[in-house]
Amino acid sequence: MDAVTEFPPSADPASAPFLPPEAPLEMKVQNLRQQPDRHGRPFRTLATTPSFLWMRRLFVFGGALLLTGYGIYRINQVFNSLGVSALGVIILILFAILAFWIALSFMSCLGGFFSLMLRGGLGLGIHRTGPLPELKNRTAVLMPTYNEDPTRVLAGLRAIHDSILTTGQIDAFDFFILSDTTNPDVWVQEERAFLEFRKATNGEKRVFYRRRHKNVDRKAGNLGDWVTRFGSSYQQMLTLDADSVMDGSLIVRITAAMEQHDGVGLIQTLPVIVGGRTLFARMQQFAGRVYGPLIAHGIAWWHGSEGNYWGHNAVIRTQAFAEQAGLPHLKGRAPFGGHILSHDFVEAALMRRGGWAIHMVPGLFGSYEESPPSLTDVAIRDRRWCQGNLQHSKILGTKGMHWVSRVHMLTGIGSYVMSPLWLLFLLFGILISLQSHFYHPEYFGSKPTLYPHWPRVDPVQAKLVFIGTMGILLAPKALAFIAMMFDRAALRGSGGVFRLAVSIVLETLIGGLIAPIAMLIQTSGVISILLGRDSGWNAQNREDGRVSLKEVAHGYWIYTVFGLLLAIAAWSVSQALFLWMTPVLLGLVLAIPLAALTASRDVGLGLRRAGLLLIEEETAPPPILQLAMANDAARERAAHAPNAPPEEAFAALRQDHALRQAHESALPPPRRPGSPIDANLLVGLVKLREAPSLQAALERLSRQEKAAVLGSPEGVELMERLKG
Repeated sequence: MDAVTEFPPSADPASAPFLPPEAPLEMKVQNLRQQPDRHGRPFRTLATTPSFLWMRRLFVFGGALLLTGYGIYRINQVFNSLGVSALGVIILILFAILAFWIALSFMSCLGGFFSLMLRGGLGLGIHRTGPLPELKNRTAVLMPTYNEDPTRVLAGLRAIHDSILTTGQIDAFDFFILSDTTNPDVWVQEERAFLEFRKATNGEKRVFYRRRHKNVDRKAGNLGDWVTRFGSSYQQMLTLDADSVMDGSLIVRITAAMEQHDGVGLIQTLPVIVGGRTLFARMQQFAGRVYGPLIAHGIAWWHGSEGNYWGHNAVIRTQAFAEQAGLPHLKGRAPFGGHILSHDFVEAALMRRGGWAIHMVPGLFGSYEESPPSLTDVAIRDRRWCQGNLQHSKILGTKGMHWVSRVHMLTGIGSYVMSPLWLLFLLFGILISLQSHFYHPEYFGSKPTLYPHWPRVDPVQAKLVFIGTMGILLAPKALAFIAMMFDRAALRGSGGVFRLAVSIVLETLIGGLIAPIAMLIQTSGVISILLGRDSGWNAQNREDGRVSLKEVAHGYWIYTVFGLLLAIAAWSVSQALFLWMTPVLLGLVLAIPLAALTASRDVGLGLRRAGLLLIEEETAPPPILQLAMANDAARERAAHAPNAPPEEAFAALRQDHALRQAHESALPPPRRPGSPIDANLLVGLVKLREAPSLQAALERLSRQEKAAVLGSPEGVELMERLKG
């Protein structure tokens, strides 16, 4: 039974301090081989795909294939001196895969450019401006959290609440803080922050809190638990992340669109990264704001009703989620088996399989999130995402899934698999150059000929391939720059034409140096998963605390060593190969200073003062971000005392009578005879009884035992009796 979720049977639900009465809604566990759609038929397509959508998809995939074919033709000319060899075939295959990957991205961005210029990216009758539609049904705003700073999390939720309040439609929304927190000190801090939030907003009937005692299936299980217990009271649910902020008018518009279109199961917004202080975070938010709309418009342009779900900042039809999105456990052990980590892609695919449309609306701004502050923090998060995306390989063959949904999963897998393929391409490039260096050609073959065969590696063709590849890679940045020229507010917010251009060049140069480091990080992640290592579940770091050079050196020396070895190998083959690989080699050799530089808050804020890497949302913050910044006192405290631990739970309960009373009133009743025994609770109670003081008890209790004791009425009572 969950702590701070259930109440004694005699309790009046209306007076319960944390949750409303339950309204169960069945959450099905999917059979990936056969699952009927929402009308009871085996499988169906929502509607015939419009001809214009087929033309768009043909444009994207056909164009990518043509570009890839031309690239293969050119790269084959570069190595024609070797004829048909094993190394030549391998490098052509690797080049074909990598070339198709970047060509597909380029063609999608080209479609996004058309959509941006035509002011597209909406649909579903949604308007950017004009009167807000009136909502008819209730929507639940869900904020999952896991060992996050509660004050910081609720500052964002308070901003969302107040922004919806200004629309005049606050009565259509209830707010749920869904905690999976395992740290007992953070748990009690969450309760205090929740009570303060509810009091400040007069939200006794619309602001609720629930903490799960067991984190079954992580975030997906957290949302699934809410759906099964409360889902039938709400037609829609707005899913957030711990760092999410969304404008109230945006929420009203997409929620109204959901109400007006019965066949729509999910509407995904485009979250823009904000709040960056370190150089790395500011690069991420600049790239997301400048290039992100182009990319998002591109995928929305050809996805149509077969869109994707990014796990947060989206409104979901509760019925569609409950009917189709209950996730199975994959066969086998972790990392490929068990709970699906990257659940959002799969949930969208299952809802689409059941006949529900999945749409993305990148044409509306007002959806925001934050970026990890450093390359190290991204690597930790990426390791979990890598494992989750690779798990999708076991789902690709699911019966009845739309082919575009399979493309989503292949794209997610490819975003990590491309790194080891790129590394292999570089290594085989060295090998084939080495072969060419020591190869003794036969000028006259076995067949009679008037002219000798002069083998050559054509430097002109190699240069053309390099220029063409770089052109396709950098073209989306140029298209985004052109699109910004037609958006006066965004251009002005980025510092004008000159500063925007300098910022793009700066971001491209530093990003290009970081790319080979990220390649090796992702490659090591893929290898560790193939070796059977599970990523676990850790809270994400959102603070930009200072990192010492010693810590950076300890984490990145291996990339520097690898870069030096690669440079030696390239130089030993030829100077031309060394120069060709210089961008990759330079990034690896400079891994330590690059990681330290990009993690620096001083450098990031210094560039902001210089007017570089600016975005509109920081130079002219919209009202929702102004609300978030006004509420977020915790952020300023963190800036001066990063990573400060939360207040000790027992001390907080003993000092705050109202908090302790609320905590105790929401605890589950005592364990019934015959029910399973919680070993952590049993050991924790023994330690409390034997401890001479509270301080002694705290020194003896493990985190798990402390959490179990806090979730027990007997444990809280024993804690109160201890001295100190």
